[in-house]
Amino acid sequence: MSHKAASSALSRFTVLDLTRVRAGPTCVRQFADWGADVIKIELPEALDAAEGLGGKRHGPDFQNLHRNKRGMTLNLKDPAGLAVFKRLVEKADVVIENYRPDVKNRLGIDYESLKKINPRIILGSISGFGQDGPYVDRPGFDQIAQGMGGIMSITGEPGKGPMRAGIPIADLCGGLLCAHGVMVALLEREVSGEGQWVDSSLLAAQIFMLDFQAARWLMDKDVPQQAGNNHPTSIPTGVFETSDGFINIAATGQVIWERFCKAMDAEDLMSDPRYANGAARSENRDALNVEINRRTKEKDSATWIEYFNEAGVPAGAINSIDQVFADPQVKHLGMAAPVHSDAIGDIELVAQAVKLSRTPSSLAVAPPERGEHTDEILTELGYNASEISDMKQNNII
Repeated sequence: MSHKAASSALSRFTVLDLTRVRAGPTCVRQFADWGADVIKIELPEALDAAEGLGGKRHGPDFQNLHRNKRGMTLNLKDPAGLAVFKRLVEKADVVIENYRPDVKNRLGIDYESLKKINPRIILGSISGFGQDGPYVDRPGFDQIAQGMGGIMSITGEPGKGPMRAGIPIADLCGGLLCAHGVMVALLEREVSGEGQWVDSSLLAAQIFMLDFQAARWLMDKDVPQQAGNNHPTSIPTGVFETSDGFINIAATGQVIWERFCKAMDAEDLMSDPRYANGAARSENRDALNVEINRRTKEKDSATWIEYFNEAGVPAGAINSIDQVFADPQVKHLGMAAPVHSDAIGDIELVAQAVKLSRTPSSLAVAPPERGEHTDEILTELGYNASEISDMKQNNII
């Protein structure tokens, strides 16, 4: 079976996927979902029988990360396997890996080695802390990067200790930013004709995602603290109780603040000097939150959300994950996309969040079984049936 592209947008590119777990696969998914011929390379099962850190192959995590790819097995530690990989590199555009920094050097697939094979190749590398520096030999995982990168110090309620984000944000952002870098390198290659090495890390990505919180320190030497559900600078923005649950309200800025008070029939708050402007509301946020909660508890969530949105005040439900996918706007956006897997049947996975009008992304194929396309890919490289059989017997593939 030839490659079934998920989009025509990147169909001219071939990406060799050496990634594992999450940050690397998140990066590669951006190429697979936009139509690149992604070849996922794994060890032969005889050399890798244990379940990997990415979880069960037919589980939701693995399936969501590895769709729209072809799959082959290859033992890069064997000289014959490395020779096959080098033949793949000759025709490829991108190699992406998230080994510990020294591994690619030991395997002989570092950027300088790959460039000798194909000067146009782009190597995307994702590590915990960077490709060099004092922490280069440390193992890097998402929660470690969250802690070192500062987000845990500003997440959670004041006085209750650090709190991790509910998603692996360092992994995800490290992968997405690496994909962005590789795509920039592909664009630059159209001018220079040369590839380059793209390097991202979980730590750098986590710090980048601190955004305005980091800038508060860099410019004003203001160390942000935990604020719970309150926005750290825009008051009142946060979670407020209703008669049947909780909602988010973002009444930031003077104009929206006044709309909010009128929609809530609380004009008295507008005239209260404690809440007269943004600085006053920030200083008296706890008292203001009590006043707002006292009023919002008088009606149910749906009523308040309708009132506020009609008045031009941002407000919304706080959904559980099942409620997210039941939401009519989420259904309209098509964020749950169907795909058929020969191994496990019809499933739904999370769709791309970016829409392109002419070259949209799709879920064209479910993740490959281990080595599903090995024979096909080797045949494309010019290997004959006898050579492929020998490689199987020797656990090269």
